[in-house]
Amino acid sequence: MLKYNPLHCLPSSEELPDSDDTPVDNELQDLIPGLLKAMLALLWSERWDWFFGVDMGIYYDPDQPPIIPDGFVSLGVPRLIDEELRLSYVLWEENVVPIFVLEVVSKKYRGEYSTKKQKYAELGVLFYAVYSSRRRRKPRFEVYRLVNGSYELLQGNPVWLPEVGLGIGRERGANQGITREWLYWYDELGQRLLTPEERIVEAQRHVDIEQQARLEEQQRRIEAETHRLEEQQRRIEAETRSQTLAQRLRDLGIDPDILT
Repeated sequence: MLKYNPLHCLPSSEELPDSDDTPVDNELQDLIPGLLKAMLALLWSERWDWFFGVDMGIYYDPDQPPIIPDGFVSLGVPRLIDEELRLSYVLWEENVVPIFVLEVVSKKYRGEYSTKKQKYAELGVLFYAVYSSRRRRKPRFEVYRLVNGSYELLQGNPVWLPEVGLGIGRERGANQGITREWLYWYDELGQRLLTPEERIVEAQRHVDIEQQARLEEQQRRIEAETHRLEEQQRRIEAETRSQTLAQRLRDLGIDPDILT
């Protein structure tokens, strides 16, 4: 009996376009999600059940173009497919909707607060975050949670995402030599987690401290040995002077033992 599988009729990720050839118009659209991804690569280095996409198309309908967030997190999917990695994120192949999506607003709005937001809600994305450093009167960073099909704004900075197991927030710092406000991951206590660059600096600082401690200990040992040798030299010199004096007394016919 012939069995029909509707998935066989859907295009695969290899057959779908992996880019719309539209360049980002803001460098932050690449740097901000790239930093978050690099942090996760260290934080979850032992895990292989997650994926972070940067400027990657999410295909949700074979008859529709993909929606392309600046960054997104999926949990419960293989981190790696094969050596060619993912060309795009195809929902009918992955069977997992991203749990977190990030949009970095460029100089022109691209529906981050309207059409894209509505589409992510329809897809069932649990957390939706929008960052716009150009905003002055409204919050620059907003994180929404999907509740009964609609997004509700979450308060605080950072915002804790319990289903992700991390918090996310904004803070001034340095990345790739650029000092400005960045988005970072945080722990449950609200402590900002270190970036890869900061981990390298911190590791080097520990190495320098340990090296300095070893040098100081070595210096202490050298000083102690020097002091011991000096004391030994003084004893030898004192003994030599005593023997020389005793010999002179004997030469004068005086028994030095009688004088002691």
